[in-house]
Amino acid sequence: MSTNTRELILSAATRTAQAHGYGGLNFRDLAQDVGIKSASIHYYFPSKADLGAAVARRYREDAAAALEALSDETPDPITCLRRYPDTFRAALQNDNRMCLGSFMAAEYDDLPDAVAKEVQDFADVNVAWIARQLSVASLVAAEKSEQRARAIFAAIAGAQLLARSRSDISFYDLAIDSYREAGLLPA
Repeated sequence: MSTNTRELILSAATRTAQAHGYGGLNFRDLAQDVGIKSASIHYYFPSKADLGAAVARRYREDAAAALEALSDETPDPITCLRRYPDTFRAALQNDNRMCLGSFMAAEYDDLPDAVAKEVQDFADVNVAWIARQLSVASLVAAEKSEQRARAIFAAIAGAQLLARSRSDISFYDLAIDSYREAGLLPA
């Protein structure tokens, strides 16, 4: 067994979780997708909870790195905030998938503790990044930045959910445009 196999499993599981959530993770289907025996998945991830936590952790880490990369390549916080919805739009463009953090958050009551913690941490990473951009741009008072950031995060996740339920990305785009017109996001 190799590290490459572990990565293939994580990639396949991420795609599955973005399309079907934690409940959709199934060792037999993942093994078939990766081209290995399901027992091989247990070598890397003894339980579904271990796999789910690893997938959610990787997703959170990748999201944090992507947000920091966005900040690095676009030092203007207002431009960063304008581009932020693109990260959620990209999931919809990929076979009508959703943000894994949002999908798993909808299953929160049924998640193992380690997976639930990663889902919370994913939201916290996003909210902290948005709050930082809002503060640096002086769009809201520092003491209101986290509250506004939570509203932005929730609104974007909601727009993604609406678009996915219609299999129509234009619903997402229209919602984001509405948020800009209403002043929730910078125009």
